[in-house]
Amino acid sequence: MKVALFDLDGTVVDSAPDLAGTANDMRAARRLSPLPYADLRCMVGSGARGMVGVAFGLGPGDDGFEALKDEFLDRYQRRLLQATTVFPDMEPVLQRLEAEGRPWGIVTNKHARFALPLIEGLGLHRRAAVQVYGDTTPHAKPHPEPLLEAARRLGVAPADCVYVGDDLRDVQAGRAAGMRTVAAAWGYLGAGEAIEAWGADGIATRPEDLWRHWA
Repeated sequence: MKVALFDLDGTVVDSAPDLAGTANDMRAARRLSPLPYADLRCMVGSGARGMVGVAFGLGPGDDGFEALKDEFLDRYQRRLLQATTVFPDMEPVLQRLEAEGRPWGIVTNKHARFALPLIEGLGLHRRAAVQVYGDTTPHAKPHPEPLLEAARRLGVAPADCVYVGDDLRDVQAGRAAGMRTVAAAWGYLGAGEAIEAWGADGIATRPEDLWRHWA
């Protein structure tokens, strides 16, 4: 069985309630009505940029965007673990990997400022054999370097790894790193191309489907 590497948000943990909540907290502070959760959930993979974009209709380069992005990050840091949990169906997958003595790791674009306390708060830091954050290497996904760094730290060849993620960038990074890729259809997926068009080696509808991709 190949070594399992996972994206974090939308793959191992469901952080959308806190990210969406942060965006609506900002709207409430400006006496704006909350946006539907579904409208915010699909943009979680785009981070603060996506949340500010859907909440306020602004993007990088627009007046006021940077200030809103900074406010979003500060507010989100204060509510990281208010409603964020490990996806219930992912827990049995992780437990089975551990019971079989098979290492697994996390490779996320989330910076350590946010990812580390989240991972520690959920108790995953004692379980993941490797953790690579968005600022661990000079590059973030879709660049392959974070995944290659994870393989180096584990002492395994990239070809012996499977990377699982819920965003096109995850598949692009995994393929560029020479790893097998699996798209997590239970995740946030974003607003771009359909998951079937990402070019992943496989698509897992549910976490339990991952086992057939790891043989």
